[in-house]
Amino acid sequence: MHNTAFIALGSNLPYEDAEGPALLARAVSALQSAGLRLRAQSGVWRTAAWPSSDQPDYYNAVVAVDPGPLSPQALYDVLRAVEERFGRVRREAWSPRTLDLDIVAIDGVAGTLGGITLPHERMHERTFVLAPLAEIAPNWRHPTLGKSVAELLAGLGQTEGYRRIADLAGRLDREV
Repeated sequence: MHNTAFIALGSNLPYEDAEGPALLARAVSALQSAGLRLRAQSGVWRTAAWPSSDQPDYYNAVVAVDPGPLSPQALYDVLRAVEERFGRVRREAWSPRTLDLDIVAIDGVAGTLGGITLPHERMHERTFVLAPLAEIAPNWRHPTLGKSVAELLAGLGQTEGYRRIADLAGRLDREV
């Protein structure tokens, strides 16, 4: 069965000679090299650190991929390996990071599977996930809340603190 998995990408620290949109583009290439077929990609959004702090702003994007036969746990493991290749060190929650990759949702999957809760428990509260997701899947419906991405984003009522700043470079294998 071929589902679409939505992966959120975020970064607020440079790694090697890349940062911001360039680093996220490299991360997309790394996801493809790991065997994930890219179906759609948002632009790059710049957002204030969440929760509020004195950290540098984050660069965020969302991609839709075909996870193939991977279970949610196996997909999670692939994402962790890519993060490690980009120098990600897990110290404490909400600390600065070179790369953060999260499974936001997988079509047709709801609940906790192998320690992974889908859709992501807090996706509906975060503009830095919903704004880029709305670019590529505005009509996708949250399976437990019953609202579309566009409705969830509008419900937050936030219009400040995030803005689209660039396209996300990368080659699409096929559109969603």
